[in-house]
Amino acid sequence: MLDTAGGGLGRQPPCFAQRPNEARRRLVLAACLIATFMAAVESTIVATIIPTIVGDLGGFSLFTWVFTVYLLTQAVTIPIYGRLADVYGRKPVFFFGTTLFLFGTVACGAAWNMPALVCFRALQGCGAGAIQPIATTILGDIYTPAERGRIQGLVSSVFGVSAVIGPSLGGFLVAHMSWRAVFWINVPIGVAAIMMIAAFLHEDVRHRQHRIDIAGSVLLLIAFSCLMVAMVQGGSLGGLTLGALTAAGVAAFVVLFLHERRIPEPMLPLDLWRHRVIIVGSLGNFTSGAMMMGVAAFLPTYVQGAMGRGPIVGGLVLGAMSVSWAMASLAAGRIMIRTSYRLVAVLGGISLSVGCTILANLTPADGPVWAAFGSLVIGIGMGFCSTVFIVSIQASVPWRQRGAATSSSMFMRFVGQSVGAAGCGAVLNATMLHLDPGAAHAVERLLDAPVRLAMAPSELAHLTDVMARSLQNAYLLATAFAVLTLLIATRLPARLSPAHHDR
Repeated sequence: MLDTAGGGLGRQPPCFAQRPNEARRRLVLAACLIATFMAAVESTIVATIIPTIVGDLGGFSLFTWVFTVYLLTQAVTIPIYGRLADVYGRKPVFFFGTTLFLFGTVACGAAWNMPALVCFRALQGCGAGAIQPIATTILGDIYTPAERGRIQGLVSSVFGVSAVIGPSLGGFLVAHMSWRAVFWINVPIGVAAIMMIAAFLHEDVRHRQHRIDIAGSVLLLIAFSCLMVAMVQGGSLGGLTLGALTAAGVAAFVVLFLHERRIPEPMLPLDLWRHRVIIVGSLGNFTSGAMMMGVAAFLPTYVQGAMGRGPIVGGLVLGAMSVSWAMASLAAGRIMIRTSYRLVAVLGGISLSVGCTILANLTPADGPVWAAFGSLVIGIGMGFCSTVFIVSIQASVPWRQRGAATSSSMFMRFVGQSVGAAGCGAVLNATMLHLDPGAAHAVERLLDAPVRLAMAPSELAHLTDVMARSLQNAYLLATAFAVLTLLIATRLPARLSPAHHDR
């Protein structure tokens, strides 16, 4: 197999994807797009229906954990799956992760209270860590750097289209059936993706002895779990408990760094982080992921809770981001071939900053159209940034490191999403406690339409103001992440492009 980034036809690695003919390559692409569709629908539908879930199950205090625990377990498992995919091949890892994801999805639809839903979301996240990263790695194997710009644009566009369909479909199912059906809709999609990858992707796997870095995985889980709990629940924890969790998380990170430096086959290959493109792309994925989740997790809640609109309107406002994300991804693939990675990334960073500034200044009186405009501008930035970061990283490493490099980059994105959801959730909770200590439970009533209609005007105005001001502060944090993404984008090499990597 031609190693498009590693220097020609040399010795084949222990396992490699056979370059399929064009017909099979299109079918493998279709399977990866289906898998991406499933991951995208899961991410956006839950953001749309979470107000309904909270209205049914209660537990607003655990609201943030529905997102955070899913992203946390997903982030922790991504490097493990990436390492296993480089050792044992892409197919078995993809099959295992997708199957686990489907089990978790079915269980989420059967949840009887908010703690149970959080637990099942953790199981779902453990499987989700294999879906999009491995699908992206497979496409990196069968397409050249110049082709990847167009292909990653297609992947992002499917993510965008599915994200448009997801909120609208979620709102329809909530209105006419049940929020539980929203989870179960992913099952036939996942089964179809497994069957197509099994049939059309052929790999030659040459087994040899490997050591899986279990200790590194455990340390990573401990570090992130402690820091996420400290961040999300910090306002309700005592000073001693908060300090102990923070210290334990930092200590686990230090031990993880030392551990990864000394073992021969680390879960997080630190030598990849000596490459400038990988450092910039991974950090950019972190900050843009934090910004995106900080916006997406709370925008439907703002539209429904602060503006008093229905779940379908909340889904359409979030869907504006997905539409522009899809179109910008396709445009980014074409622009970067003619110009450079840096120009596309900088344009994306500017769009993220402008869009977040719009949302940070949003008021309930502005209405959903202005909220949708801010969402649309953010989608343009995400389409540019997400495409350029992953294409530049995959083009900078040979086949034998592509799984680890792709997974490390996506690991940073999902870590960023975890931090974004947890950080913005912490700002939301802290602001509510500052404005009205009793509002944290009372605002649940804003998300239940019949209860909202029966509220006294003075109470409705007070709770709406508390929710709006709290969410505005959360968007200020998202704006800071957007500005950081812009600054990081300027550090990409000035003249590097997919055409340069092909040469």
